[in-house]
Parts: sequence; structure tokens; C-alpha cells
Amino acid sequence: MKSNQLNKMKRLAVYGKLIMICCLLSQQLMAQRTLTLKEAIEIAQQSSPTIKKSMLNLYSNQRSLDAQRAALKSRFALDITPFDYNRNRNFNDLFSRWNTIEDYNSFANLSVSQPIVATDGTISLINRFGYRDNYSEFQDLRTKTYSNNLYLQLDQPIFTYNRTKLQLKELELNLENAQISNGIQLLSLEQNVTQSFYNFYQRQNNLEISRDEYENQKISYEITLNKVEADLLAREELYQAELNLATSKSTVENNEVLLSNAADDFKLLLGLSLEEELSVIVDIDFLTRKVDLRKAIEHGLEHRMELRQRSIDIERSQFELIRTKSLNEFKGAIGLSLGVFGDNVRAPEVYETPSVNPRIAISFSIPIWDWGENKARMDATNANLEINKVDLQVEENNIIINIRKIYRNLQNLENQIGIAEQNIKNAQLTYDINLERYKNGDLTSIDLNRFQSQLSEKKSALADALINYRMELLNLKIQSLYDFEKNEPVLIRN
Repeated sequence: MKSNQLNKMKRLAVYGKLIMICCLLSQQLMAQRTLTLKEAIEIAQQSSPTIKKSMLNLYSNQRSLDAQRAALKSRFALDITPFDYNRNRNFNDLFSRWNTIEDYNSFANLSVSQPIVATDGTISLINRFGYRDNYSEFQDLRTKTYSNNLYLQLDQPIFTYNRTKLQLKELELNLENAQISNGIQLLSLEQNVTQSFYNFYQRQNNLEISRDEYENQKISYEITLNKVEADLLAREELYQAELNLATSKSTVENNEVLLSNAADDFKLLLGLSLEEELSVIVDIDFLTRKVDLRKAIEHGLEHRMELRQRSIDIERSQFELIRTKSLNEFKGAIGLSLGVFGDNVRAPEVYETPSVNPRIAISFSIPIWDWGENKARMDATNANLEINKVDLQVEENNIIINIRKIYRNLQNLENQIGIAEQNIKNAQLTYDINLERYKNGDLTSIDLNRFQSQLSEKKSALADALINYRMELLNLKIQSLYDFEKNEPVLIRN
């Protein structure tokens, strides 16, 4: 009876261990995450530090432009001085005696200013209301009055460039440049993620190929061992089979290490936890894409964002040329104001006897001699402008050359993929035939290992060629901003 209970307890313990092992295995399987290329790119776009910095730069430029546009609207201001007291004792030359003046003021200014974008001027409506309590010792007289001055004022620079328009245009160019930089960063990130993704996939594929080779080597080893034990082969063949098996196992272990390293690099790029189990899945079946070289070049020259950046640099240089020219220029200013002023001891009657106060002022700044400073600065600025024009031409040539190189690489890779596919078929048939020869004793293990290695190399070569073809298609997409896989233009998200 006791023995039955003990056996029952042992069986329960074994079942419990089995359940625990199954749970652990299921957790490991569930914890592993499989990503497609599209999912990997989306994750990187959300977590990449480079993209985060690019988005912050874009936001900063957008808000700077918003601030400048807000500054072009009417500005309301109220300045209040509730208490202003001073006491001075001065010598009066006319009457040859000292006089003490005591003055108390309280006033407020309300102004509405409106910049004029078209002319770079400013028109303002200003109202100044105040109270004054003044005492003069000379005549022992104290004056208490309220006053109000309401006037319209225009300040207009002449014979110079429009600074308001120039500043607004610069901020608009800064925002556009930030949007372009963000788009370029997104494309660059897509390229980096794709490269890392396919590198991870290649490591996975190499590991699977090496494992297949290891299984074939085990079969070969078993055949050799049986023949040696049956005295059908020399023992040297067994030694060679053991060496081949050990080498194949070492290759598997080496590929496992390379896969782990590639996984860490990939997770780091995506911003994922390094402890997360990860694998990738990809369809790299070869499909020929029709690529129009002329269309790719034309689309690239028309839409490449780097060309627009070079154009922005040229516009900025032209703005700097305008500023440099104005450092020592002939310019002027016009000031106009027209208002009504009134004062009274009683605040409600301040405009009982109003007076009109017109004002007009015209001023000029006339340079005479600057010892060649302005000419030297203009020469330096013009040189920078020419440099930017050269950069634009170089960028255009680089785009054309890069697209041509990619096109040639695609044509070559199409041929290489076709050859690689045929090589795998031939290598597989060769291996199968020679495996039968080996089983029949017509081939040595060294020769069989050579055919096995040849099959593994051809499989890896095909995978590499397919991945290289995909990468070149991505490079063409980035260089031309046209997706020949989907046959549609690339839309950059900002």
C-alpha cells in the first residue's frame, strides 16, 4: 500500500516537473517577437534619438515663424507711471538767483502699433494721459493740471531694403530647411534599419544553412562509421568524417554568436530592450522590377530635397549680400505725427481748449568714405554665394552619377541572381549524386565534404544577391525619390 502511494507521489512529481518545463518553454516561445521590415521601420521612427532631435528642431523653427507672424499683427501696450517725483535747485541766469522746483507726475501711455510689411514702416496710435503737480519757488506758484495727448504717428525708412520682409522670408526658409532635414533623416533611418534588418536576416539564414550542413555531416558520419566498423573503409576515413563533423558544428556555433551580435545591434538601432528575444521574417523572392533610368534621373533632379537645401543656401547668401550692402549705404527716414493736446485743472474738461500738434521730420544717413570696407565685405559675400552655386551643381552631378551606378548594379544583380539560382540547383543535384556515390564507396569523405561546402556557399550567395538587389532598389528609391517597387513617387512625412 505504501509503495503504491510512493509511486503515485513520484508520478505526480514527474508530472509537475513536466508541466513546469512546458510552461517555461511556452513562455519563451511567446516572449519571442518576430518583426517584418515595415514594423521595424515604424518602431525606429518612434524611438530613434536622431528623429527625436530632428522633430524638436522642426518644432523650434515652426514656433519661431509663428512668433514672427504674430509680431506683424497689431501690438497693444499700456505703460503706467503712478508716481514720479523730483526736486531740483537751479540757478536762473536771467534773474540771477537760485530757484527750487518741485515736480510730481503721474501718467499712463496707451499705444496701438501696427507694422507695415509692404513698406517696413510702423503706424501707431498713442494716447498719453497724465497729472502734474508743479511748484516753483521763484514766484511761489503751484500748478495742478490734467493733460491728454492723442496722436497718430508714422515712422517710415526710405532708400533701404525691407528688413521685415527679409526676416520673415528667412524664418520661412529655416522652417522649410528643417522639414527637408527631417525628411532626409527619415529616409536615412529607413536605409539604416533596412541594412541592419537584412544583416540580421543573413545571420539567421547562415545559421539555418550551417545547421542543414551539420545534419548532412551527421548522416555522412554515420555512414562512414558503419562502413569502418564493417571493414569496408579505412579508419582514416572515419577520422576525416569526425573532423568534418566537428568543423561543421563549430560553424554552427560561430553563426550563433554572429546572430546574437547582429540581434543586439538591431535592437539597439530600434531602441528595443536588449533582453527581448527577437527574430525577423522577410520575403526576398526575386521579382524583376522595371526601372526607367531616364525617369529616375528626372524625378531625382526635380524632387531631391538636398537640391532644395542648396537652393536655400543660395537664397540665404543673397540675403546676406543685401545686409552687407546696407552696412554703409545711403538711407533715410520719415517721421510724421498729428495729434491733439489739451490740459485743464479738471480732468473731464481737458479738451476744453485743445491744440493741434503736427510734426514732420526727414533725415538722411550719407556715407562719405569707409576705406574700402564695404567693397571687401561685398567681395567676401559674393564669393560665398558662388560657393553655394558650385555646391548646387556638384549635388546635381552626384545625384545623376549615383542613380546611374545603382541602375547598373541592378542590371548586374539580376544576372547574378539568375546564375545563383541555377548554381543552387546544380550544387544540390551534384551533392545528391555524390552522396549516393559515397554510400556505395566510390567517393571519399573529403570529396563529399567539398560538395557539401559548395552547396552551402551557393545558398548563401543567392541570399546575399537577393538582399543586395533589395538594398539597391532602396538606394534607388532614396536617390530618385521614386519607388519602382510600388511604381509611385515617395511622399516624405514631416
